[in-house]
Amino acid sequence: ANTVHNKSTVSKTLQQEVLSKKYLKRKVAVGRFTNETKYGQSFFVDKNNDRIGKQAMDILSAKLFDTERFIMLERADLAQIEKELSMGGTSSMQNAADFLIVGSISEFGRKNTSNVGVFSRVKKQEANATVHIRLIDVSSGQIIYSESGKGVAFSEAGTVMGVGDKAGYDSSLNDKVLDAAITDLASNVIENMLDKPWRSYVLSEDEGNLIISGGKSQNISQGSKFTVYKSGKKVKNPQTGMYITLPGKSIGDIEVVMSTGDTPQSEVSIAEVVSGDFSKYVTSGDFSSLYIQESK
Repeated sequence: ANTVHNKSTVSKTLQQEVLSKKYLKRKVAVGRFTNETKYGQSFFVDKNNDRIGKQAMDILSAKLFDTERFIMLERADLAQIEKELSMGGTSSMQNAADFLIVGSISEFGRKNTSNVGVFSRVKKQEANATVHIRLIDVSSGQIIYSESGKGVAFSEAGTVMGVGDKAGYDSSLNDKVLDAAITDLASNVIENMLDKPWRSYVLSEDEGNLIISGGKSQNISQGSKFTVYKSGKKVKNPQTGMYITLPGKSIGDIEVVMSTGDTPQSEVSIAEVVSGDFSKYVTSGDFSSLYIQESK
């Protein structure tokens, strides 16, 4: 019989299903996975000469989508990735993704082994893969998490006295071993994104109301309440040379009255001010220092 085995692990947090039913979705852009191995560089390739990399990207996107916690935005090439990072610094483009995931396949291999007996022959095909993931916070451009995952998959077919399955090339092992490798790290990547508080931004003002990024696809609806914060000061850590953003200061509360837009990238919501003084920002027309989070 032809059997397939794969090895994967899932974190305890996701196994326990501790996620609530009502939540605000994060927007995640998945960049193209690069294939750093020699496998698949000369055959089984797509128009970008990287079928293995596309398989890995599709598998990860599907796993994130299945959690119903994320809106997936495909960013297939480097130019789009660089654009995504630049979006984080401009208030007019704050509908960019919250997180960007880039990855690489550093190990991918296959081998065939046979066990031959007097009356039987068993052929075993085995595939192994190692995948590396980097998680980038678009608002800061910094890598906030990095991990690698490994997977193994194999299939067997045998004959006894000439009767049984004949094992041809099992192309499904490529998908199965990549799935196992990505499953090995996916839950930790998911938890790192969920650990960071959901955040959106104030884009503009209209007749006393604030226009904020996000809408129905992120589960923002009429009556949703948010707290508006002023971003904390950035200070440089002399030991690492990196900048640290101090905690933001609450300046008021808002409540959504309506949402509009056709896609996650274009959706906006209109919110009325419940408390706080936003006159300084309305007068200047500059809301780039403000962000919003779900009210506690």
